[in-house]
Amino acid sequence: MSDDFIPYRSVHPPLSDTEIIELSKKHNLHMQHRRSVRNFSDQPIPEEVIDNIIDIASSAPSGAHKQPWTFCMVSNPDLKKRIREAAEKEEYENYHGRMTEEWLDDLKVFGTDWHKEFLEVAPYLIIVFKKSYDINDDGSTSKNYYVNESVGIACGFLLQAIHEMGLVSLTHTPSPMNFLANLLQRPKNEKAYLLIPIGYPSEKAQVPVLERKSLDQVLVKYT
Repeated sequence: MSDDFIPYRSVHPPLSDTEIIELSKKHNLHMQHRRSVRNFSDQPIPEEVIDNIIDIASSAPSGAHKQPWTFCMVSNPDLKKRIREAAEKEEYENYHGRMTEEWLDDLKVFGTDWHKEFLEVAPYLIIVFKKSYDINDDGSTSKNYYVNESVGIACGFLLQAIHEMGLVSLTHTPSPMNFLANLLQRPKNEKAYLLIPIGYPSEKAQVPVLERKSLDQVLVKYT
């Protein structure tokens, strides 16, 4: 075996068919309760929890193991306020001309508008940036691969980790998002991918009545 490889060791002991079926059912039920939430509590969260959640997200697979992402954690109230103001400026334009009537009609079930107060209320904002290329110490550049796919998978890990901690989140995309790179002074190789508030739900938090597609609507088996 090459010195570049090590034996794989599973952290779980082998499970019987019955055990793994029950485990999959339990986790499925847990994840089916995950919802996007727009009503946050300002209850503090230990920063170490957010560190661990982001570390989990960064364990995601990526093209050629390039890990083409940066997670910016924002808790500073003044910076959150400036992010909200810039996001609401873009969202106002979206709701008043950029979005098609069909798009606006599809959004009615969520009861949303251009006001985004959760960007100030939630104790943490995570802004995920994707890197189409890396800038090396000597100023040269190196290419990244499958960037959108890799960052999308990492965001999936992030959302699941947030849910596992009993916290809630929202995948917010105030398009265009160029203002985030400017406010956070990110380098030219980084482009904003997602803006995710994280926190506990407020006591009055509500979510729309929605039904997810059934398994037979999303699964095609070839046996």
